[in-house]
Amino acid sequence: MRFLAAGDQGLIVECGEGISPAVNDQVHRLAGLLENEQIPGLLAVVPTYRSVGVAFDPSQVSAADLRARIEVFLTAQDSTAPLPSRLVELPTVYGGEYGPDLPFVAKHAGLTPDEAIRTHSGTDYRVYMIGFTAGFAYLGGLPEKIHTPRLPSPRIRTPKGSVGIGGSQTGAYPADTPGGWRLIGRTPVTQFDPLQDPPTPLLPGDRVRFVPVTEEEFRRLETEQVRAARREPRAANREGVERRAPNSAERRGIELLRGGLLTTVQDRGRIGTQKFGVPVSGAMDEVALRVGNALVGNWQGAAGLEITVAGPRLRFLADSVVALTGAELDADLDGVPIPWYESFRVRADQVLDLRNCLTGFRAYLTVAGGIDVPLVLGSRSASLVAGFGGGTGRALREGDRLPIGAAIGESAERIAPCRWRPSAQQPATVRVVLGPEDDAFNAEGIQTFLSGTYEVTAKVDRMGCRLDGPRIAHAGPADILSDWIPPGGIQVPGEGKPIILLADRQTTGGYTKIATVIGADLGRVAQQRPGALVCFRAVSAEDAEAVARQLESDLARLPDCLIDAGIWQVLADTGEIPDPAAAPSEAGHPTGDAP
Repeated sequence: MRFLAAGDQGLIVECGEGISPAVNDQVHRLAGLLENEQIPGLLAVVPTYRSVGVAFDPSQVSAADLRARIEVFLTAQDSTAPLPSRLVELPTVYGGEYGPDLPFVAKHAGLTPDEAIRTHSGTDYRVYMIGFTAGFAYLGGLPEKIHTPRLPSPRIRTPKGSVGIGGSQTGAYPADTPGGWRLIGRTPVTQFDPLQDPPTPLLPGDRVRFVPVTEEEFRRLETEQVRAARREPRAANREGVERRAPNSAERRGIELLRGGLLTTVQDRGRIGTQKFGVPVSGAMDEVALRVGNALVGNWQGAAGLEITVAGPRLRFLADSVVALTGAELDADLDGVPIPWYESFRVRADQVLDLRNCLTGFRAYLTVAGGIDVPLVLGSRSASLVAGFGGGTGRALREGDRLPIGAAIGESAERIAPCRWRPSAQQPATVRVVLGPEDDAFNAEGIQTFLSGTYEVTAKVDRMGCRLDGPRIAHAGPADILSDWIPPGGIQVPGEGKPIILLADRQTTGGYTKIATVIGADLGRVAQQRPGALVCFRAVSAEDAEAVARQLESDLARLPDCLIDAGIWQVLADTGEIPDPAAAPSEAGHPTGDAP
């Protein structure tokens, strides 16, 4: 048993080596125990092939405390007790247009197509884990006879429900995606539906059997599933889904006259759904969103708009109080420039024009009452990679309307202390905790990582940030068995260039992670444009947790530290500009360059 640090918000518990039912049983026993215990501060439990990823809130529980509790669980659990296991049958039509690679698979195995079908469908498969993308089940147990190499080049589009074989693995694609597996059939069973509870028909630990059906039967089942989905009251009365207040929020809403480059609805993200392969999502610069919410009088987890590089043009349908935080924007309200990190009033029918980011990469618009799109899986955030949430399941565009919730109280003309604004210092210093797989790198590689300066490439999005710079040397292979990816995990593929994984990251991945960005510095990473420079500084997991606790304390006190704009102006005229947080503790400084 090994415990691996994964930043200040994560812990990985390795239960063994390799892929085996026995090790995977230990994984699922531990995952079940942790979920049932309801430990304060425990956010998510993610079982993988051989380990359990644990996400936690360091302001409520420490990694050391979690480890101690897990060790007690491991001592007390009965490792011989059988685990509950369901058998899930997936009707599958094989061959033809649904399985164009079936002839290749059969020929590669020295079988006829019918023999290949019988071999594939005559086995019960184990769901080792769900990851990579929402609803994608990693199945084990494919007969060695039909192990088949992947395509030389992936298809641009693999249809939803396609059943394929890739090497020693088999499974069904939950959505239309690129894919390199050999397609042998298709199932009509939806592999992921965010409005279901649970959102996936397969769960880790299940047994799966593919049942051959005719094309006629496939089409009938497909039609029945579509009809059932249309009959179902999918946006109301469902656990994890909340319908907005009828029409009233719409009347208080916002109309998009221009969508901007990439504008999405985001809150603090989804908690506890990574085990289904669902990305956390949420604001890339969470601190900026939380400060904006404090400025307009919201609770800090309310949803706002995340604006990347070039912003939208918005018409407000009712009087509102709003604030802009994060990257500084070139913006005006009916032609009048607007303040940054200060709440201000917008009247009905006024137009707010948010153009380009002057500094930084991502800005946030918060509005009193919050953006009141429906909750899906516990969050209002748009998940672009999974295609749901945020009201539209995509980036916003011209013609969209967003409802606004009821405001809590009066909150205009308040200014946030300057310490909360993003730092433009270059290179940006990012604090990291080494691991979870720092032992996969030699001493020279770790020294290169910590001493080098890296440039943000054009390959940067909500999933991650690819860097260019000195090559980081591995001690051995760059690949590992697919494992949980914590927030801010830094993967280093075989080419030796780091990739920082961010809000929309996949839940599991198979590259070594040399280090993990601490939570307080994730917003700093999110604000780096292509061409910006980044360097890394290692801190201990204990120090990182102390930074997280101080930051959370500072954010809790923030509403009491906001400055009345009128008083600020009077004192500014006399040369006495107030800033109640002008000298914060270094440990909690979110945007500066404290140790």
